[in-house]
Amino acid sequence: MQEQDLIWLFMPLLFLVALLYASVGHGGASGYLALMALFSFHPTLMKSSALILNVFVSFVAFIQYYKGDYFKWKLFFPFAITSIPASFIGSYILVDTTIYKLALAILLLFPIARLLGLFGKESAEIKELKFVWALIIGAVIGFFSGMIGIGGGIILSPILLLLHWANMKQTAAVSALFIFVNSLSGLAGVFIRGIEIESQLWISILVTVVGGFLGAYIARKNLNNKVLKFILAGVLTIASAKLFIVAYQ
Repeated sequence: MQEQDLIWLFMPLLFLVALLYASVGHGGASGYLALMALFSFHPTLMKSSALILNVFVSFVAFIQYYKGDYFKWKLFFPFAITSIPASFIGSYILVDTTIYKLALAILLLFPIARLLGLFGKESAEIKELKFVWALIIGAVIGFFSGMIGIGGGIILSPILLLLHWANMKQTAAVSALFIFVNSLSGLAGVFIRGIEIESQLWISILVTVVGGFLGAYIARKNLNNKVLKFILAGVLTIASAKLFIVAYQ
């Protein structure tokens, strides 16, 4: 990939992905991975770079939702307790490149279906969290997130809404911190195993932090729940389609 292409095409797309993902409390790793695959980044760079960007954007998104008083600690801890060590373990597993991209593309279809209303509804009546189930769900999400190189928010979000454990903005707030801690855990595993970092990473961090801040701020101030759902569904659909195309090339 030529440097000019990176600056004039990749970076604006990266900014857009960060903005849209942060608007629903996500770090954007699946979108970053899709972009990097399309721009022919080497597979060894993709997971580590996406996780690093994820850390920054998810933290920015979390701060904005926390300021809006949408974050619930009691909703976060049961998932995080098991997801953090599971993400660290999952980051050690190496997956074939084609299988890796297909797995991520397929994984994205589940939150897309939920957000488009194909199953589950956001309920006005919030049910109490089932602690044991949250521990199990957190472990499973953490493991696969570490293996793929994402924070797991795209899996956690539809589960929280489907089980009526949170409303949309509470889900975004919890998912943001969930992604942050899992991304850090996954990165720890990657660093121990040996890490390669993309040469333009610091520019990418700046672009995604700005995009993430704007996305989370605009969402907290102006956008309603319905808009948030369709924004995220659109972004995930694009990411899934891109990964399917790249996997079969």
